[in-house]
Amino acid sequence: MDSATINRLQEAARQAAAHAYAPYSKFRVGAALLFDDGFVAVGCNVENLSYGLTMCAERNAVSNAVTQRGASGKIVAVAVTNLNAAASPPCGGCRQVLSEFVSDDAVVSFPGDNGLELRPFRELFPFAFHLEGH
Repeated sequence: MDSATINRLQEAARQAAAHAYAPYSKFRVGAALLFDDGFVAVGCNVENLSYGLTMCAERNAVSNAVTQRGASGKIVAVAVTNLNAAASPPCGGCRQVLSEFVSDDAVVSFPGDNGLELRPFRELFPFAFHLEGH
């Protein structure tokens, strides 16, 4: 994945994070998903007073993609960012949801402890739960 594409996706994720609803944690996250046909879906986190009902940016981006175009295509790149200058790789729940739509060699970019991290999805989630034939 070239750096211009990663930068474009990170900027789309930053713009999505600006719309996050995070009155409790103040931790505003955005995600952008690039599909194999060039389509980009974005999402931001939406908190709820009952924290268990909070929706992460990555899952909202997946939901937006499915809402806009169905469950077709594969994600080839994922960009996650936040407006809090903190490390924030996708959480375990988001990794599981992404695993249903992501290509094996998809690149995931996210803020790490020492700047932007770029990792293949399979490295972030090596033992994804899958049913046979899916």
